[in-house]
Amino acid sequence: MNKNFFKQTKWLKRLDRYIIVKFLGTYFFAIALIISIAVVFDINENIDHFINNKAPLKAIVFDYYLNFIPYYTNLFSPLFVFIAVIFFTSKLAENSEIIAMFSTGMSFKRLMRPYMISAAIISLVTYGLSTEVIPTGSVTRLKFEQVYKKKKKVDYVRNVQLEVDSGVIAYMERYEDYNKTGYRFSLDKFENHKLVSHLTARRVTYDTTSVHKWIIKDYMIREMKGMREYITKGDVIDSVIKMEPQDFLITRGQQETMTSSELSDYIAKQRQRGFANIKVFEVEYHKRIAMSFAAFILTTIGLSLSSRKMKGGMGLHLGIGIALSFSYILFQTVSSTFAINGNLPAGIAVWIPNILYLFIAIYLYRKAPK
Repeated sequence: MNKNFFKQTKWLKRLDRYIIVKFLGTYFFAIALIISIAVVFDINENIDHFINNKAPLKAIVFDYYLNFIPYYTNLFSPLFVFIAVIFFTSKLAENSEIIAMFSTGMSFKRLMRPYMISAAIISLVTYGLSTEVIPTGSVTRLKFEQVYKKKKKVDYVRNVQLEVDSGVIAYMERYEDYNKTGYRFSLDKFENHKLVSHLTARRVTYDTTSVHKWIIKDYMIREMKGMREYITKGDVIDSVIKMEPQDFLITRGQQETMTSSELSDYIAKQRQRGFANIKVFEVEYHKRIAMSFAAFILTTIGLSLSSRKMKGGMGLHLGIGIALSFSYILFQTVSSTFAINGNLPAGIAVWIPNILYLFIAIYLYRKAPK
C-alpha cells in the first residue's frame, strides 16, 4: 500500500508540472499572438507619422517597439491569463481528462494547486515588470512618441502653489518650461501661523546648472518684525528654493516612467507640500499591485468556468472568458477615472474591480464540479 501511495504522489507531482507547463506555454503563446497583431495594427496606424517625422528605423525598433511590447503585455495581462486558463482547461474537459482526474479521488481544490502556482509566477513577473522594467523603458518610449509620433508635450502650467519648506509657501500664476520661467511669483514664510515674510516678483527663472537655484527678478520683500514692516526692492537676486520644475510640471505619462519606490517617494513629498494633482500617481502606484493580484482571481474564474464539460465547448468558454476579462479591464479603467476626476480614494478605486471579481470567483468556485 505504501508503494502505491508513493506512486500516486509521484504521478500527482508530474501532473502539476504538466499543468504548469501547459498553462504558462499557452499564456506566452497568447501574448505572442495578440501582441504581434497589435504591433501590426500600430505600424499601420502610425507609419505616416514615422515617415513624415523622419523617424530612424533603429529608433522605431529599439526605442519604440522594444518598449511597446512589454508595456502592452503587462497592460493586458488579465486578458492573457483568462485566455490561457480557458483554452487549456477546456481542452482538458473536452478530452475528459478532468473527469479522469476526479475519478482518482482528486478534489477540485487539489486541481487548483498547479493553477495557483502558475498564477503566482505570472503575478511575480507582472509585478517585477511594472515596478522596475517597464518604467525605465517608458522613458525612452514616451520620448520617442513626443519627437516622432505625436509631438505633444506639456510645456506650461498655471496656478502653481506648494509648500517648498516647513512654513514656506510658493505660488506662481504661470510657468513656461521652454524658458524655465515662472511669472507673478510669491513666496510666503510663516512662523507660528503668522506671516513674517512676503516676497513678490514679476518672474523667476530656474537655473539648470544648480539644484534648487532660482533667479528672482523685479522683486519686493516685505518683512514683518513686531509692529514694524521692512520693505526691500531689487532687480535680481539668486535664491535657493526647494522646488524643481518636475515637482509641478506634470507631463503626459510621467507616472509610467517612475519605479514604484520613486512613485512612493514622489507621492509622499508632494502630499507633504500640499500639491493636489497627484491622484494619477496614486492610481498608478496601487494599480501595479492590484493588477498583479488579479492573476489569482481571474485564474480561479477561468478554471471554474471551463473545468465542466458542456455543450458549446471551448467556443462558449472563450466567449464568456474574453467578455469577463474585457469587462474587468474596462471596469478598472472606469474606477481609476473616478479616482482621478472625483473624490474617490485611489487605493479603494483601484481595488474595487478586484473585490467585485473576487465575489464572482467565489461564486463560480462553489458552482464548479467537485
